[in-house]
Amino acid sequence: MTLEPVRRPALSAEVIEAIRARIASGEWPVGSRIPPEPELMRQLQVARGTVREAVRALAHAGLLEVRRGDGTYVRATSELSGAVSRLYGDSGLGQLLEVREALDAQAARLAAVRADETTLDELAVALQRRGDAWRAGDFDAWVAADWAFHAGVAEAAGNPLLSELYCNLAEPLHDAMADTWATPGFEGADPVGHESLLAALRDRDPDGAAEQVGASVSDTRAWDTRARKPRAQQPHAARP
Repeated sequence: MTLEPVRRPALSAEVIEAIRARIASGEWPVGSRIPPEPELMRQLQVARGTVREAVRALAHAGLLEVRRGDGTYVRATSELSGAVSRLYGDSGLGQLLEVREALDAQAARLAAVRADETTLDELAVALQRRGDAWRAGDFDAWVAADWAFHAGVAEAAGNPLLSELYCNLAEPLHDAMADTWATPGFEGADPVGHESLLAALRDRDPDGAAEQVGASVSDTRAWDTRARKPRAQQPHAARP
């Protein structure tokens, strides 16, 4: 019996890994345009066909988006976040909230038991920034602080898989937050699910922490329902 020769991995797979590594490291952030084909060929020392094959594979996986006549842009930081973004585009906020409720509640329960005081202090700083940004009407700073808090709770749960799953919701959550920000009646400094959640974590109260998550998700559902009503039916709300 003769053995099949051991073949070197396909060159395109190596190129895929090189591009994926630059995206994951943040060198090519979400929303940025990656270098054009000639530059990728020069940097990676491969032929045009290999670059195109790698880009097609990453676009299919959801990491890249090819815009004809414009270039190729980073769409997500991993295959999982790309899949989440793609599915979210067809599902809407309601299904995203159902997933968030499950992950947030479990993360909160675990964090109430496992988070150390340093982490809890960091979460408090994120909430201070969140409140300051809301009062200043600074959307980008508010989103960053809100995400830092929720991702911080997920990380404080002490379960790397849960934290990784949660972090892959970042892109669709940003889109949902943008819609929520403009919803009449939305209160971006509401302590429910935030300051009240932090208090439950400090009290080492898993059930209370999960309850605050549920209250926060319920409020978001209510704001989303109002946002879907015709403008004439919506109550006027002053913006900060």
